[in-house]
Amino acid sequence: MFRIAQFINEIFEPTPVLPRRPAPGSVVIWNLVRRCNLTCKHCYSISADKDFPGELTTDEIFAVMDDLKSFRVPALILSGGEPLLRSDIFDISRRAKALGFHVSLSSNGTLIDRGNIDAIAEVGYDYVGVSLDGLGATHDRFRRKEGAFEASLAGIRLCLDRGLKVGLRYTMTEDNAQDLPGLLALMDREGIDKFYFSHLNYAGRGNKNRRDDARHRTTRQAMDLLFETALESHQRGFKREFNTGNNDADGVYFLHWVGQRFPARAEHIRGKLRQWGGNASGVNVANIDNLGQVHPDTMWWHHSLGNVKSRPFSEIWQDVSDPVMAGLKRHPRPVTGRCATCAHLDICNGNTRVRALKLTEDPWAEDPGCYLDDSEIGLTSLEIA
Repeated sequence: MFRIAQFINEIFEPTPVLPRRPAPGSVVIWNLVRRCNLTCKHCYSISADKDFPGELTTDEIFAVMDDLKSFRVPALILSGGEPLLRSDIFDISRRAKALGFHVSLSSNGTLIDRGNIDAIAEVGYDYVGVSLDGLGATHDRFRRKEGAFEASLAGIRLCLDRGLKVGLRYTMTEDNAQDLPGLLALMDREGIDKFYFSHLNYAGRGNKNRRDDARHRTTRQAMDLLFETALESHQRGFKREFNTGNNDADGVYFLHWVGQRFPARAEHIRGKLRQWGGNASGVNVANIDNLGQVHPDTMWWHHSLGNVKSRPFSEIWQDVSDPVMAGLKRHPRPVTGRCATCAHLDICNGNTRVRALKLTEDPWAEDPGCYLDDSEIGLTSLEIA
């Protein structure tokens, strides 16, 4: 995850550049249930409104939590499906809070209502993330349910009224990119604390003319808007977060943006980006699915590293006999193509490996989702300013 607001702060209030150090434990995104009341177009878990056999019981979840805590996992993101469809979700959440985890609830928002907002507030989630794919009809079309947008917005407002930290999660496609400015305006209008922008680009269109390719151009325009919005928020004195995920080329693109807007700070930002280190799948980000299978992150459901029902997460996560995990944990990673010769490999860490795998059947091939052109990654004359 690339934390835009954090790096905007570094422009105005620089902190020392430190050696890159992996976090002591991995954040775990935990799909507690696959059932969902919606059937969204881009659902990575292919959820549906039905029960799925073999899901972890409450006791099994508690046992896994104990192992995660002893393994120094700092944060749990409780997801689904729709996690509010688990009858024990509040028992799980309270146990997680009692153990000292930073606990987030990842919901579609439609089931947050006056009937459960007291229980949600009582848990005291550190963060409630609600997915919006656009405004009004756009969101309803993606979620395949009329009225989904208004229901989600009502849930967001209930959380805000109870003083919970709330964020919007948005996955951009060619079909909803036009709604990004409106969602950022909604965030400002409603006083929402956080915006998470997720990329969705599993295929590329070649290595040449990336800056002019329609899909890549849309991505670049979206990043420009996010950077400028975060800058404006900082200048207005707001403490809002703007993050991106699933494309660590965003860090390099930000470096170029800083070189144009604040050239005197470019070298400092370069150092802080190297300290960040880019993609953390298989290192500082983990996923446990509803059946207990462990994955390098949520986009790797096709690749299981083991199951927490039969082996502790702490053992699975340290096991590098799996070639994918061995490669993900290497630094630098054994990437090829443009990624291998990129001048900023130490910033993005080879980006999102699952895209390369799905397009080429090679997890170490160049990332087809990189929207930077050759000059921006140092394959021709490199210009930061």
